[in-house]
Amino acid sequence: MPVGAKISQGDDRYTPKWVFDGLGITFDLDVCAPKGGIDWIPALKHYSEEDDALVQPWFGNVWMNPPYSKPTPWVEKFLAHGNGIALVPCSQGRWWYKLWAESDAVMPMPYNMKFINPQGGFRMISFQTSLFAIGQENVKALHSLDTNRVR
Repeated sequence: MPVGAKISQGDDRYTPKWVFDGLGITFDLDVCAPKGGIDWIPALKHYSEEDDALVQPWFGNVWMNPPYSKPTPWVEKFLAHGNGIALVPCSQGRWWYKLWAESDAVMPMPYNMKFINPQGGFRMISFQTSLFAIGQENVKALHSLDTNRVR
């Protein structure tokens, strides 16, 4: 496994179903799925940690909720791919400002958003997250979610 691809145990937080219900689109690829995928994420294919998505080819419209402990390589690959939606934490890291500058749209998520843990329970995280979209279909999906203002 390449350096930086291993995630910490604390990174296993799954995006809740209501986000995908609101977006209303199907993704071709979920690049940061747990082994076996997640049944409520509308992706035709997924890469798990064992697949090492950072070295795999990405294709089509991508969903990405990367490991928050080391988002930089994921964000770089997402931007290079140029088609998808990413859910990432707000940060003062250079990667965040690059994502802000190069994405077509961004929408902050609710401050009290609850993620799903591997056991199926709800878990809040201690920082704000945002959805970043690249591609017109994905920008339209952010507007469909209508959780906050899209910029």
